[in-house]
Amino acid sequence: MPLKRASRGRTKGGKGSSGTVQCTNCGQTVPKDKAKKVTSRLNLVEHTLAKELRAQGAYIASPTVLKWYCISCAIHFKILKIRSEDSRRKRGKLR
Repeated sequence: MPLKRASRGRTKGGKGSSGTVQCTNCGQTVPKDKAKKVTSRLNLVEHTLAKELRAQGAYIASPTVLKWYCISCAIHFKILKIRSEDSRRKRGKLR
């Protein structure tokens, strides 16, 4: 049977089994090397207030939030784009 993708959708290589993570959105259990990792910063203070505080020399912490998405949720939130049949087989950069 022909392969849809050369990597079968994973970045595992030949290292055996990888751990699993839960999708942040739907809760589906996904292999860690197949899930899409998204890091973002969380703003604890409103933008205008933060601007005033920085002008006075205050340090404002902005913690990093780590989110894991399954493929279907990543496509839904436009983290991934659906690629054509030819571009799916190509390795390397997508652009």
